Amino acid sequence: MAGHRQGLTLEAIRPLFPLLERNSAGAILVDEASRLIWINACYCRLLGIDDPADVIGRPVGEVIPHTRMPEVVRSGRPILLDIMEYQARQLVVTRLPLHDPASGRVNGAVAFIVFDDLEPLTPLIGKYRRLQHDLAVARRALARRGSRYALADFVGASPAVLEVKRRARLAAARATPVLLLGETGTGKEVLAQAIHGDSPRGASPFVAVNVAAVPENLLEAEFFGVAPGAYTGADKRTRQGKFQLADGGTLFLDEVGDMPLALQAKLLRALQEGEVEPLGSNEIKRVDVRVIAATSRDLEAMVADGSFRSDLYYRLNVLRIQVPPLRERLVDLGILCETILGRIATESGEPRAEITAEAVALLQCHDWPGNIRELRNVLEQTLALSEACSVIDVPELRPTLPLSPAAMDRPLPTASVRPLAAVVAAAERSALQDALAACRGNKSRAARMLGIPRSVLYEKLARLSD
Repeated sequence: MAGHRQGLTLEAIRPLFPLLERNSAGAILVDEASRLIWINACYCRLLGIDDPADVIGRPVGEVIPHTRMPEVVRSGRPILLDIMEYQARQLVVTRLPLHDPASGRVNGAVAFIVFDDLEPLTPLIGKYRRLQHDLAVARRALARRGSRYALADFVGASPAVLEVKRRARLAAARATPVLLLGETGTGKEVLAQAIHGDSPRGASPFVAVNVAAVPENLLEAEFFGVAPGAYTGADKRTRQGKFQLADGGTLFLDEVGDMPLALQAKLLRALQEGEVEPLGSNEIKRVDVRVIAATSRDLEAMVADGSFRSDLYYRLNVLRIQVPPLRERLVDLGILCETILGRIATESGEPRAEITAEAVALLQCHDWPGNIRELRNVLEQTLALSEACSVIDVPELRPTLPLSPAAMDRPLPTASVRPLAAVVAAAERSALQDALAACRGNKSRAARMLGIPRSVLYEKLARLSD
């Protein structure tokens, strides 16, 4: 009974080695550090190992990909029946922890292949594969509901962009409402998704609703849901609103300045009380939602003229981020073009096009009222109209760039034109220096501010010092 309480020991399993050697499709033994200390001939043949001495003493994960032996050693819990994939084969494996007879602590583990031919287990394997398929479908659905963008997708190295990213990181670390202000096409939804993804709610839903795109008479139902039979023609089932769908995660209210006054009061109550009442229902439902709002309108002016509630404005305007228009950060045009052209190539499957420094200089002559969205449109049009265009230069760009006659006749600033690689390198250098100065030399904080891994920061600093 005492031995049973302590668990399986090496002394107890050792007499079985000859049996496992002859009859098992594969058997191994690891020590407390998950290093291989024994492997039988069958397992060696399966793995293509000529001499067992070549792998004895090595970490088991280096020898057998996807093994869960370290997990068994670490947890002390057996995995009695598991399917392990190796190359094109699926193996049924049993793994058992081994215990020290004196202390009872885990000092290794043994594993052996129960089946290397799964024909007898076809019904079980079929069920396993169906479950895998269902899990993959569920994960894809969750990914669509979650955020697609990270802070690195808000491209730029100008001081204005670095300040936006700094504030976005502050917002990600807090649960307070965020108000994103900026013109259409500046990347407010990218920022909203990045803030959500970097926050503790990142694994929960990110639900976006464009207030300006929903008819006014449907907005309440869109936000708070509809009870069965709430009105003629209503669904017989409960229809969840955006607040319920975003429960535990983030609700992004795009163009919140277009919200009717009547709905603003209900939104304020939902934010303050953390509860919603579906249309046609007397039942209050609790929700836990972090709100990020965005608008291209002047909310302060709207508060002053009474078209936007002041109490809702102060509720939303806790952490404010002003997103600069493209015309105020023209220094980022080169980096933005490189990024957009890369994304276009990835999406289309066509070779990536390059852009010359002269073409970037021409882009700087435009005011970009449509901001980054307009820039992408111009680049896509240029590629579509230029057959097999691998390099975008001034002649390819002029037909699609909506410049005024005066701007078209204006000579390009050729004296200051440099190769694009040099422009990008200079912008990178300036961004690195600004970030390090802002963080007082703290490289970890500087890397977070720039939205890059610390290892990448070290690589870039090393190249600059060469």
